[in-house]
Amino acid sequence: MAGKGMKAPFSGYELDGAYDEMFKSSGESRLHYQTLHQRLLELPAAELHRRQQAADTSFLHQGITFTVYGREEGTERIFPYDLLPRILTSAEWTTIEEGLSQRITALNEFLKDIYGDGKIFKDGVVPRDLVYSCKHYRLEMRGIQVPGEIYVSIVGTDLVRLNDGRFAVLEDNLRVPSGVSYMLANRRVMKRVFPTLFGNYGVRSIDHYGRALFDTLRSLAPQSAGSEQSIVLLTPGVFNSAYFEHTFLAQQMGIELVEGRDLLVHNNEVYRRTTSGLRRVDVIYRRIDDDFIDPLAFRSDSVLGVPGLFNAYRAGKVTLANAIGTGVADDKAVYAYVPQIIRYYLGQDAILPNVETFLMEDEKQRQHVLENLDKLVVKAVGESGGYGMLIGPHSTAKERDKFKQLILSNPRNYIAQPTLNFSRAPCFVEGQVEARHVDLRPYILYGRNGINIVPGGLTRVALRKGSLVVNSSQGGGSKDTWVLYD
Repeated sequence: MAGKGMKAPFSGYELDGAYDEMFKSSGESRLHYQTLHQRLLELPAAELHRRQQAADTSFLHQGITFTVYGREEGTERIFPYDLLPRILTSAEWTTIEEGLSQRITALNEFLKDIYGDGKIFKDGVVPRDLVYSCKHYRLEMRGIQVPGEIYVSIVGTDLVRLNDGRFAVLEDNLRVPSGVSYMLANRRVMKRVFPTLFGNYGVRSIDHYGRALFDTLRSLAPQSAGSEQSIVLLTPGVFNSAYFEHTFLAQQMGIELVEGRDLLVHNNEVYRRTTSGLRRVDVIYRRIDDDFIDPLAFRSDSVLGVPGLFNAYRAGKVTLANAIGTGVADDKAVYAYVPQIIRYYLGQDAILPNVETFLMEDEKQRQHVLENLDKLVVKAVGESGGYGMLIGPHSTAKERDKFKQLILSNPRNYIAQPTLNFSRAPCFVEGQVEARHVDLRPYILYGRNGINIVPGGLTRVALRKGSLVVNSSQGGGSKDTWVLYD
């Protein structure tokens, strides 16, 4: 249905089989969207355009950017922002919050087990070979005492809303999840461009995220740190795609932003170089992948890390958040077992379901995928950012043949899922309000002080019409996410 009975700026708005965040299938706006809908009907298109320009200018002046690698026209770009908020009810958020808390608890137990006694292997719940063949599994982590037995402190889990209105988990991000700075920046800009609407809507605050992150990191400090914990954020440097976020979060927490060359290890203690001498470091919020964090323990050619850091970590003299080796739990093949992992450790069914996933090492499942490549989405198990992926319905015969060969040559490296017609939300595009596909990445914090999930998240938008890819590196953008009080 295209614009049936709808007034400008919604006259070109299309409703199809996907769940629409704002409208019911009848074209009537959902209760919690009615105020926004009415406000948009009252505003002239020129005024919406002016507010979009104001938002874009604000992002430009704040230097809110991201990096796209491999593009000849330049890598640094202003983060695409959509003017219209995505709104969630309190009841919807309660389900999301409970489901994510359950998930991070179970995945932490899983990591503790696979780097410890491996009971889940002995009981035949998850195949040992599946975990040991994961490139993010770190044998060096076996037997290490992780502070508070907490392996994952900062998680960004990607959710999609299915046709029936339920949320499902698309993937977990447990290594160095990014994007939370854009969530916070989107809220700041929204308060400027729609101050009255925002103020009247009863939106729950996310402004305390920086404090919550700081408190989580501080709770993980070694016992030897005493009451004055020293926390730093370790960045690969200015050329990293998320460098804006690294500087933003360090400022939010009031901690030092450091590169590997700013730190040194002596007698298994980590120190920060300062103009007044060396200062001990107790907790490192690392935004560097495992491979590059210590050239003595992992990649010897790395110039980003700190020589000797892993020995200091192993000795319990410094805390790394997240722990090394957590990437095994967001491997897309391990993802397929998360409902069983939840049931095994917690004795509960998953509150947030997985998306059906086909494992290529299973001959029957592999054959099904190869016969239906034009209908499925194929993903490399260790990739992120929309790379290493085939979207069957939007692919060419040449692309499908390429992925067929990739699957056959290395089945362990790929999984496949149905092409999801996940939910769409209203976006302001070229003077009109049009529907675009969206997902949601809430951010979960887990420390000795418990689990903390700020009410909101990064709603990512596939800005290209008909596209299912929301990643910024693939032409996607984002919008503010409003979680309402009761």
